[in-house]
Amino acid sequence: MAAVQHIRVLTPPDSTDRVVEILRGCVGVAHLMLFRGAAIEPAGDVVEADVTRESSNEVLDALRTLGLVQSGAITVTTIAATLSERADRAERAAPGDPDDAIVWDELLVRTKEESTLNITFTSFLTIACLLAAVGVITDSPVTIVGAMVVGPEFGPLAALAVGLVLRRSRLVKRSSIALVVGFPLAMAVTAIFALLAEIFGWFQYSTIDDLQQVDFIYSVGPASLVVAVLAGAAGMLALLSSKSAALVGVFISVTTVPAAGFAVVAAMVGSWRIAALSVGQLAINLVGIVLSAAVVLMIRRRVAPT
Repeated sequence: MAAVQHIRVLTPPDSTDRVVEILRGCVGVAHLMLFRGAAIEPAGDVVEADVTRESSNEVLDALRTLGLVQSGAITVTTIAATLSERADRAERAAPGDPDDAIVWDELLVRTKEESTLNITFTSFLTIACLLAAVGVITDSPVTIVGAMVVGPEFGPLAALAVGLVLRRSRLVKRSSIALVVGFPLAMAVTAIFALLAEIFGWFQYSTIDDLQQVDFIYSVGPASLVVAVLAGAAGMLALLSSKSAALVGVFISVTTVPAAGFAVVAAMVGSWRIAALSVGQLAINLVGIVLSAAVVLMIRRRVAPT
């Protein structure tokens, strides 16, 4: 049972033979199909292949040189399992290990999708900050953990690291906008919520200096940087290896969103020292995650070059 990438190529007829030649020449290609005249828009042929992850970059780079991005299309789909002896043989023949293979085009698309400032991203970030504020007000670590899991901030942080390492200025700009605009907006909505909650008597604010369960959020120190660095490294490894389950551990190990929510609540009650510490915790987490994720990506890129 092998995990492969399904590649579909829409190609002009005069490039079809070259596409087939490229795919036949790759040891990581398990299955190859040709449908002449099957493409309607743009008109042409369709070539499909099942390719091991280790060989995907080689195949995609070769196909890109034919100008198919402009004259046709290249589609990549991940197939979790393929029951085929040919696929198993192709996986064994391809250099490297499937779990260590990085499909760069797939990584760029995934980080681009998760780093866009849109209604979905802003809504999740705002809800996470609101949960964090409630967790602070009620001194509830369970609610704080919920805010950590809901927060979508790792997407643009990972995208920022990818953009910096691969020198994709558009990705850097996109992810930076998501962070620079998203966090202040979410914190502003949280401040309005906190004010309304006090007006309507939903919560009774008192000093937050005596909190016992959630005071770790603003406790800035060397451990804060260590946790951020480890979380960023683990998160990037999870993205590169498609081990999405590991991302949950990343989400609940850093205090980015909780720090933002804590800063809002602290400012509402006039505890400016704690508000400043919370903002510092937020900054340390953001910087630590991006730097460590970038280092991991650089190391993996050196081991598995594009």
